[in-house]
Parts: sequence; structure tokens; C-alpha cells
Amino acid sequence: MAAPAKRARVSDASPLAAPCPVPRAAARVPLPLPAGPSGHEPESDAVAGFLRWCTRVGLELSPKVLVSRQGTVAGYGMVARESVQPGELLFAVPRSALLSPHTCSISDLLERERGALQSLSGWVPLLLALLHELQAPASPWSPYFALWPELGRLEHPMFWPEEERLRLLKGTGVPEAVEKDLVNIRSEYYSIVLPFMEAHSDLFSPTVRSLELYRQLVALVMAYSFQEPLEEEEDEKEPNSPLMVPAADILNHIANHNANLEYSAEAEGGPKMSGPNSQESIHATLFSSEYLRMVATQPILKGHEIFNTYGQMANWQLIHMYGFAEPYPNNTDDTADIQMVAVREAALQGTEDETERLLLCERWDFLCKQELVGEEGAFVIGREEVLTEEELATTLKISAKAVRDAPKTKFKANTKTASSINTVTVNSSGSGLKHDLLSLQGE
Repeated sequence: MAAPAKRARVSDASPLAAPCPVPRAAARVPLPLPAGPSGHEPESDAVAGFLRWCTRVGLELSPKVLVSRQGTVAGYGMVARESVQPGELLFAVPRSALLSPHTCSISDLLERERGALQSLSGWVPLLLALLHELQAPASPWSPYFALWPELGRLEHPMFWPEEERLRLLKGTGVPEAVEKDLVNIRSEYYSIVLPFMEAHSDLFSPTVRSLELYRQLVALVMAYSFQEPLEEEEDEKEPNSPLMVPAADILNHIANHNANLEYSAEAEGGPKMSGPNSQESIHATLFSSEYLRMVATQPILKGHEIFNTYGQMANWQLIHMYGFAEPYPNNTDDTADIQMVAVREAALQGTEDETERLLLCERWDFLCKQELVGEEGAFVIGREEVLTEEELATTLKISAKAVRDAPKTKFKANTKTASSINTVTVNSSGSGLKHDLLSLQGE
């Protein structure tokens, strides 16, 4: 499932630039598809078909793990048949079994049309790959799709009634994020996706040319896809496109997870898969760059569920992206987020005249240019500390000084770098004062 990077200092309320999710109403009927997650196949048949598919594609599961609905917190999950020790390999997924724009049956077409498929989200090629494979009767991923959740029953807030979403999630930032997602999904579908499918009608049947299905698949990608981390030297590039990782996306999430997905090879003596066939099983050297592997990070007792992590996710993020939240106090990554504009408005309410108000706005604009604050950013307070301590402390000090200095000063800024504030010069009609912001931060 998606494991977003740690939130940036000034982040949009929505993790998506363009897409998002599905209907929650029980009366909503899933769209009929020739193949895919119908929800009607008996569990034993679906799991048995998936395990046979794993064998065919070289996806090796440890004999110590079991794919089942029994003993899991939600839907299909993975449970330990036997006790597992930290470092043990739970399963390894060959890259050839990943479902992405590069491995689907229309990969050549998607590559040729890559320029026309560019979007803010960057998800369009994967979504088109899923739309095609879902309706292809002979899709090699059909056994994998059989373990997907039923698309018409996804529980993201995007599919809640609007009144319910606003009433239950007011103040979390989720309703605003969902509204942006819905607008962006609709725009992306009608401007890029639908024209592409109509231009290639031989590859996309009428059953998949649907905004409703597109929303559902966006929700699925939001909750179940992965993004391979970039190397350090690639950090400045655009993020990698999402991809679907069979078996890995079966695992549920908790903050205190006991397994982790690894994307790159370790040294020769890395984790091994134990069990009766361990001599023929996957070793770290076989994994190399051709496999993704799920490795235990804590002892896992027999009968206990195996949990991955979707990242350091506050409950509002879990609700928005996955449709669930961890009960208090289990989510050690939970936060209280204070919208930055709320702090600005509170400071403006404390001003006594127009001079103070103008100076405060000028200083706020300066902080925005330094990317310490933003119109859609938030100050993030965690369990143990303020995660945006530098930004919050600087904002409070600058705002307080704006009010204190307003009657006689005009604010002017000099900076040595674009990413940090170095010196703030305050020109007064009589004194020409200079204040080093670093000294402010030490107050």
C-alpha cells in the first residue's frame, strides 16, 4: 500500500495532486466487469487461485505465513502459521510480477503516448493499465485481482455522503482535501483518460469508460499502491510512478508494525526465508535488484497478524487515504495539526490598528517566500514534540515582534539562501535597527 514520504514542512492538505476515491453507500452497486474483484468468488477458491498464480510468476511465500481473512483486522491479510523472528524473509516478489505501466499488456502503447498522458498526479499510466487489465478476459493478473477489495465498498471519505463527511471530519482538513481530489479526478478523467480510451476503443470496452470506476481505481491506487524510494541523488527529480505489488498490498497497517518492504539488496548475509524448503528458497543474493522482499522487523507469534507500515501516518491521513484510523492511543504517529492560516488570523485579531495589521501581513508574506509557512500548510504537533518546531517558533516570534514594533517600523528582509532566513533588517525612522533572526530564534 502507498507509503508516502514524511510530510514536507509546508504541505498541501491533500497528498494527491489530481486524483482520489469511491462510494461508501451500501446501495451503490459495483460496475459489472468481465474480470476482476467481483467479491463473489468463495474465499478458499480466490486464495487458492492467487497462490497458484504466485507459484507461476515466481512470487515465493514463506511456509510460515498464511493469506486469509481469518484473524485479520480487515479484509484479506497475512497471518503467521508459525512464530517468526526479526530478519526472517516473509515473501519475495519478482519485479516481473509487479503491475505497472511497464509490465501491463499495453506497455508499448503507454510508452509511445507518455507525453499525452502527463498529469499533475502522475498516476494516469498506471490507472489506464488497471482499466485495461480489469476488463481483459485473459489478463495474467486476474487471480491477483480476485483478492482486491470490492470496488463498490471502499470506505474512503470521498464516498461518504457530503453532509456526513463535513459533520464527522470537520476541523481535520479531510473534507477540504477530498473536495480537491474530486475536482482533480473529474478534470483528469475528462481531459486525459476518457479521450485516450475513446481513441483506443478496441482496448477499452464501454464497461470501463466510467468516471465512477475511475474514482474507484484512484482510491485503490491511493490505498494499495507503492512508490519505490528514489536514491539520494534523485531526490530532486519527480517522484516515481506508483506500482502495484502483489502480496505486499495484502498486509494491513498499524504504527507498531512488525514487517517492512525492502526495495534493494542487502549484503550477502541478509535475511533468509526459513522453512522446510529453505535451501532452495530466496536468499538476499538472489533477491538483488530483481525482487522486492517483505522482512519481519519484530518477533511475530504464531497466529498473529503480520502488519506492514504505510508510512508515518497521522489518523487524518489514514482516514483520507485508506478509510480507517487507529484507535487511541495505538497510533504513535498521530498528530494534532494547526492550520498555519489559523495562527495568522489569531495574530491579526490581536492587532490594534491598521499599521500593526499591515506590518503583520508583510511579515507573513516574507515567511511564505522563505517557505516556512504557506496558505495550505499546518503546524504539526506530535506526541513527544512539535514536528514543525522551527516553523512554529519563528512564526510566533516574528508575529509578536510585528505587533510590538508596528508603530515605528517598516519591515524589510535580506536573505542569503532561499531555504532559510538569515537576517531580518528593521528600518526605523529614527534608529535604523538591525535584528538577526537567528537571535530571535534563540529568545
